[in-house]
Amino acid sequence: MRHDLIILKQWIQPQARVLDLGCGDGALLDDLANEKNISGLGIEIDADNITGCIAKGLSVIEQDIDNGLSNFSDNSFDTVLLTQTLQAVRRPDFVLEEMLRVGKECIITFPNFGHWQARCYLMLRGKMPVSKMMPYNWYDTPNIHFCTVKDFENLCVEKNIKIIHRTVQIALVGTKMDHRPKWYNKIWPNFFGTHAVYHITR
Repeated sequence: MRHDLIILKQWIQPQARVLDLGCGDGALLDDLANEKNISGLGIEIDADNITGCIAKGLSVIEQDIDNGLSNFSDNSFDTVLLTQTLQAVRRPDFVLEEMLRVGKECIITFPNFGHWQARCYLMLRGKMPVSKMMPYNWYDTPNIHFCTVKDFENLCVEKNIKIIHRTVQIALVGTKMDHRPKWYNKIWPNFFGTHAVYHITR
């Protein structure tokens, strides 16, 4: 399991009502159902992933989150999840507002495009970074908003969003990740962090 998912699982209470936006094949919801007895619902647009969710016995809705969550009432869920998808939606600010409307708390994970390796790649090669953690070329990437830790926290201030927890991960060797506290990562998370995990509320 990805390290960001291991982290966010700690912030979800047993028997919580959980909505997972862009749930993929439902692996996270299935894991949470088994470990924490949550009541989960997934939203997904990929037909193969929806089939995977159904095969696991999960509840899933085919829906494009770019169009909002108007089919859900306020505070319908204890926790709403958005993992590694924020940078791929058309209006991240709108999606965040919708998440906070339907959920009491939200957890978001995203790659930090302000990481020092991405900066050096762009500066030295003059091209958009391509790596094991960001494997796409500029023309075929699903990422349409290149967000940094600082960008996200500025948006939280602008939208009066409260940050409950934050963990910024560091790449050690290759794709191996470490989320243990490091003094330099606490001081300069926007520079050293490769991926960020945020737990937010109103």
